[in-house]
Amino acid sequence: MKPQSPVARPASLQLTPDGRLRHFLSIEGLPRALLEQILDTAESFANLGGPAVKKVPLLRGKTIVNLFFEASTRTRTTFELAAKRLSADVLNLNIGAAATVKGETLLDTLRNLEAMHTDMFVVRHADSGAAHFIARHAAPHVRVINAGDGRHAHPTQAMLDMFTIRRVKGAFEPLCVAIVGDILHSRVARSQIHALKTLGTGCVRVVAPRTLLPAEVETLGVEAHVDPETGLEEADVIIMLRLQRERMKGAFLPSEHEYFQRFGLTEERLRRARPDVIVMHPGPINRGVEIDSRVADGPRSVILRQVTYGIAVRMAVMSMALGTGTDAS
Repeated sequence: MKPQSPVARPASLQLTPDGRLRHFLSIEGLPRALLEQILDTAESFANLGGPAVKKVPLLRGKTIVNLFFEASTRTRTTFELAAKRLSADVLNLNIGAAATVKGETLLDTLRNLEAMHTDMFVVRHADSGAAHFIARHAAPHVRVINAGDGRHAHPTQAMLDMFTIRRVKGAFEPLCVAIVGDILHSRVARSQIHALKTLGTGCVRVVAPRTLLPAEVETLGVEAHVDPETGLEEADVIIMLRLQRERMKGAFLPSEHEYFQRFGLTEERLRRARPDVIVMHPGPINRGVEIDSRVADGPRSVILRQVTYGIAVRMAVMSMALGTGTDAS
């Protein structure tokens, strides 16, 4: 995680000339007011309430394509539910059977989808910058949302995390937030750091073994800790990261067991934080690797609330990007 990247400062690509959301590719470079607008809009959708959540007609007549080049269950499902609750038509493209596998280029695939009068691509890809590439080459009317690209960004995950924190804790300024785990490979951590700093969080820490801490991570405005005992001290929020097994190359860790012994969140380690600390995790959880089941399922955990709020946040981003306003009534 370097302070600069090939897709750094993409605000001009993401915003319309009058400052509204066009694409949602990265948190980096976006103004605080826009992040707060996303959270406020999500609040209106979260308050629809009731076990049988009603649909709203904001995206009726729009077609949204879930373009997932990387496996995902929860992210794709929540995007699909969010789109359907906005009354959009949804196409889930099976990349394994797509023409790109048969030799058709990515741009050819995009042009064919655009010819079907689609309005939005939700893109997940293993390569950093893929969503930006698609946004730069998409037709002017098509909007692009980054659902995770390589090690670069996962902006909607970061915003549902921010929504969860604000709902439980209120203002960001007084908080101390500790992000624990595989910081080096985590697109989620990068987006969370940018979001927390933009929203004015008083203290942001990253806690990891030295091998999983990016060089010069402090330049992002965070405190770096290699000792979890000090890194969790008096924390208001603890965000545990999944150990990114599929993105790790080389001997970053001796073993998963040793990682858990040193950095796993146990009930004992949790006591170093504030009594009203909340525990978060972007999922899926590796139980007994980054977090103990008693903590993941315990009273301080808000992990399932994150899943619930993810639908509202993604509804907010979709409706804002397609310019339909923020009235969920």
